[in-house]
Amino acid sequence: MNKIVTTFILVSIVIGQDWGGQSGGFLRMGMTAKAVSMGGGFTAELDQSFPVFHNPAWSAFLAKRHFGSSYTNLTLDRRLAATSFAMALPPTAGIGLAWVYGGVNNIQGRYSTGMKSSKMQTGENALMITFAQRLVPWLAIGANFKILRYDLPITESDQLSGSGIGFDIGLLIKTGKNNTVGIMVQDLSSNYQWDTNELYTQGGPYKEEFPTIYRVGSRYNNKGLIIVGDLGLITDHDTYSGVLPRVGVEYSFLDQYFFRGGYGNGRMAFGVGYEYGLFKPRDSHIDYAFSLDWVSQTAHTISYAFNF
Repeated sequence: MNKIVTTFILVSIVIGQDWGGQSGGFLRMGMTAKAVSMGGGFTAELDQSFPVFHNPAWSAFLAKRHFGSSYTNLTLDRRLAATSFAMALPPTAGIGLAWVYGGVNNIQGRYSTGMKSSKMQTGENALMITFAQRLVPWLAIGANFKILRYDLPITESDQLSGSGIGFDIGLLIKTGKNNTVGIMVQDLSSNYQWDTNELYTQGGPYKEEFPTIYRVGSRYNNKGLIIVGDLGLITDHDTYSGVLPRVGVEYSFLDQYFFRGGYGNGRMAFGVGYEYGLFKPRDSHIDYAFSLDWVSQTAHTISYAFNF
């Protein structure tokens, strides 16, 4: 059993190193504290802070309006932030709107002589628009349309920007009262379009494509113990890059306190959550996650969700 677990972790680390540096990495890091602390395997799980990110089909099953915000503090002056809103659109549909940002600040600029100039920053942004439709009471399909932008500083006054669009498609099946199965295609045709003509004499247009990930996952709930997991097939459109497994657990105490752990995306993580009433009973959630990746870099994520 120990050999199986060790092999699982080593395979995940190798694959994570191989594809983690490809385009659009900020959309594959894990958005919220709950998801990060449970390994990120949320293809079939509802994330209160970001209902449509892991599977857009969830918006068709929402009973309330969901607002969420999340922030991750990473090493090397990196940061990741997200804000989302989702709601049902009676009688059988759902919609959502979200913004995701990932970037680095405090980059020391330098002149061609080597002297220091001003501090710079770089950032990636994604605006996500979601629509989902429930086909039958236990089955829904949904899609995310993403508007993408990447800003890179060149000098104090010059900046190179790439932009593009992308799509996610999700399917959600309710197999029981508390159990679900999800299927997700992430970053279908997602890309950045660059044009370096104004900066370089031999510059020109360039298309930078995101890897596409095909995921299938499940959620199992038994008396306060929730087990989630998914398996992702990673491709770069022409070739198969690898398989990425993710798994996590959550235990609830008094239906108000939550303790979580998981492994996925090359990271081991733990977290806690607290549910309370702000205006109405159980309308607010606050979650925290601590994660540790393969190079011993730590991250702290905090999320807040409000349902009304």
